[in-house]
Amino acid sequence: MSRFRVALTIDTEHPDHPAAAANPGLMLDALSGAGARASFFIQGRWAAANPRLARRIADDGHLIGNHSNSHAPMDMLTDEGIRDSVGKAERAIQAACGASPRPWFRCPYGQGENDPRVLEVLDGIGYRNVGWDVDHEDWQPGRIAAELVDGVVESVVAHGDGAVVLLHVWPDATLEAMPTLISRLRDAGADPVGLDELA
Repeated sequence: MSRFRVALTIDTEHPDHPAAAANPGLMLDALSGAGARASFFIQGRWAAANPRLARRIADDGHLIGNHSNSHAPMDMLTDEGIRDSVGKAERAIQAACGASPRPWFRCPYGQGENDPRVLEVLDGIGYRNVGWDVDHEDWQPGRIAAELVDGVVESVVAHGDGAVVLLHVWPDATLEAMPTLISRLRDAGADPVGLDELA
C-alpha cells in the first residue's frame, strides 16, 4: 500500500457549545497514546487561560499556530485591528507555550482566507493563512463519533496526499473519535504529520 500524508489541524479555543472541560487534555493524551503529531491553532485568550495545556501542546511536539486573540472574523477588522489581534495572540501563545506560532495562522471561521487585504496584512506581519480540505463540522451539537470518523477517513482518502483536516479541541465527539480516527487513517495508508511536514 502506498503511504500518504494527512495533517490533523485542531483549532484550540473556548467551546461554542457545552463540552467537558477535561477534553483538551484528554485529546493530547489520545494523540500521545497514538504517537500522532497534529497542528494546533491556538486562540490567544485560550492560551492565557490555559497556560499549562498550551505548554503541553508544545512540549508534546505538536506544531503551534495562531488563531487570533478573540476569534473575531478577520475580514470584519481594520488592518490595525488584524495586526492587534494577531499580535496579542502571538504574545499570549509565546508566553504560555514557549514557542512561536509564526508563520502559521488560521482565520477564525475561515473568514478572510480569500480576502487579499487580510492576506496582505497577515503577510506583512510574518504569517500565512492555512485553510483546510476536509471539514465534517465536528463542533455541531449531537455529532456521533463513528460518523465523524467515517466521514473524515473517506474524505482524506478521496483527497489523497496532503489533506488538511479541520477539527476542534473541545467537542466530545472529536475526543471520542480521535483514537479510532488515527487508527483508521493509518489503516487506509494515511500518516498524520504536522503542517511543516507537508512539502
